[in-house]
Amino acid sequence: MATSYLSPGVYVEEVDRGSKPIEAVGTNTVGFLGTCSKGPVNKSIFIGNWTQFVNTFGDFRDSQYLAHAVYGFFNNGGTRCFVTNVGEHPAGADRVGAEEAPAAAKAGEKKEEGKAAPAPKAAKDPKEVQKILTGMFIGEDKGPGARTGLKTFEDVDEISLVVAPGQVDPAIQDAVLTHCELKKNRFAVLDSPETIDMGGIDKIPKPRDSKYGAYYFPWIEVYDPERGNIFVPPSGHMVGIYARSDNERGVHKAPANEIVRGALGLKYNISRSEQDILNPKGINCIRDFSRRGRGIRVWGARTISSDASWRYINVRRLFIMVEESIDIGMQWAVFEPNDHRLWKKITRDVSAFLYRIWRSGALFGQTPEQAFYVKCDAETNPVETIDAGQVITEIGICPVKPAEFVIFRIGQWQSGSDIAE
Repeated sequence: MATSYLSPGVYVEEVDRGSKPIEAVGTNTVGFLGTCSKGPVNKSIFIGNWTQFVNTFGDFRDSQYLAHAVYGFFNNGGTRCFVTNVGEHPAGADRVGAEEAPAAAKAGEKKEEGKAAPAPKAAKDPKEVQKILTGMFIGEDKGPGARTGLKTFEDVDEISLVVAPGQVDPAIQDAVLTHCELKKNRFAVLDSPETIDMGGIDKIPKPRDSKYGAYYFPWIEVYDPERGNIFVPPSGHMVGIYARSDNERGVHKAPANEIVRGALGLKYNISRSEQDILNPKGINCIRDFSRRGRGIRVWGARTISSDASWRYINVRRLFIMVEESIDIGMQWAVFEPNDHRLWKKITRDVSAFLYRIWRSGALFGQTPEQAFYVKCDAETNPVETIDAGQVITEIGICPVKPAEFVIFRIGQWQSGSDIAE
């Protein structure tokens, strides 16, 4: 509506004609889920460094898997995480089947008046302990402020990676994958079992098919101040490498061929022929190249999806970043008049964002036209779409994929001969 001018004079007005830049969302804030004997329970606590974790949840004596995972995360380049302590392990230790009584049973026992408290009951059946543990990790959703376990991450939008260190139970891993699939803005990093069956390396169990998760083998050897060298699940160190790679190169770079800081050895040393079996299954290997002077490195970059379009971790995570960034950055368009002016603004803003993504090296193509397209016009928005209150924008991007197999074809060549022969 035009402004009414009643008195002669000079009037200065602000006109919003510029684009509204879409900012790329963060990609390496981790949600850690674990058991701990100290600290708040079933609350997602922001942790910015190792000292802060120790002050809140204690050290390696209070939580073997969780503490080593968080330490490995920060040691490998991580900077931001949220930690949810689901409570003390029901067997009083990190390993299922320990002989101590379940913590839940201890807490539930009441001292009878005038009598000594009954002796705690030992956990006779490891399956019973695992059932309690699985329930603690999966948690319950009773609404905001009353969520437990994995459900506490529903309240934290910043999380982009989810880890439950050392939890190899299929029910827990399935719940983590489902959480990421439903949220659509985060990615799961899962651990293989510490010990493989005598059946051989080809018998390693694998989580269910998903384009929102990756799986790592084997466990890594680290130093523990109390117990010396021990083996711990690799997921905490891996998400630290994700963060390091994102910060140094970008989310489009596969988090592989990177040194695992703090790793002294591996539970299993994998050969190339053994990885030939595991890699096609989406089992990412960590390998020891110390004899070549290259240390212990992540040597796999695949998701656990059978869909070739989503084979690589960096492709899935790039799309998560792009989708989330556009979702947040285009909120201004809601309730705007749905006509050609809105369509041009949407095309302009999204194209400008994808142009920056292309310039960063995340998209394949020598020109922007080869790397992406944005279409928001009368064709994507016919009358029936407008009448339904919708505006539809079609976007296509061509992600770069990792050079997983670097092949050099070498043959004999006689000097002076024609190479084309």
